[in-house]
Amino acid sequence: MTGGRLTDICRHPIKGHGREALASVLLSAGACLPFDRHWAVAHDAAKLADSADGWSPCVNFARAAKAPALMAITSTLDEATATVTLHHPERGTLTFRPDDAADLPRFLAWVAPLNPANRAQPARIVSATRGMTDSDFPSVAILNRASLADLSARMGHELSIHRWRGNLWLDGAAAWSEWDWIGRTIRIGSATLTIRERITRCSATTVEPDSGISNAETLKALESNFGHQDFGLYATVTTGGTVATGDHWSLT
Repeated sequence: MTGGRLTDICRHPIKGHGREALASVLLSAGACLPFDRHWAVAHDAAKLADSADGWSPCVNFARAAKAPALMAITSTLDEATATVTLHHPERGTLTFRPDDAADLPRFLAWVAPLNPANRAQPARIVSATRGMTDSDFPSVAILNRASLADLSARMGHELSIHRWRGNLWLDGAAAWSEWDWIGRTIRIGSATLTIRERITRCSATTVEPDSGISNAETLKALESNFGHQDFGLYATVTTGGTVATGDHWSLT
């Protein structure tokens, strides 16, 4: 039986605009990781889908694939007040409430210099009843530390976990063994998740999270070594429960 430890929990309260490390989180069946991609920044060319849950594809939103400097944002969320604090090495710190229309001009002014002038510009903040993940179903992204170490070694470039904007990072599995997990159930802490599909990556992964500068050809490395551009897995929560860093995980 494959197993090991959960090393990191990450969420991204505003899609494409910051990452936040968590010590623990309560997962719910059929839901994304709480407050992960709870908000997204629609650009001025967005054509948002008229879906029951408010979800729309990623092409409608400002994101690092089109604005690499966004990758250098870190964030913290005060869940009780729905207040987000963003920090960027060039833009300093901004604290605001994404649901408060009065705060939108301050956010747009703060983020505008991080978006290339020749791209669609941030226009408004939207939310959905589920996380605005890149999958068309409520998902949690699970990634393998050993696969990251192997790709880093092949590239001769140490790759941060934050390039991949995942939720749950696992230690203890062989590199790339996760490709055999599709359809299987994984238990982490008191929660269980079903592995659904691979995650196909975009150019945001070429960007160094500390600087917001593209400096590693991750997509070319995946393609040349493995014949695809996949890294990580989408899973759905089947049994809710608390997961915490250091928890044991196992496949069933």
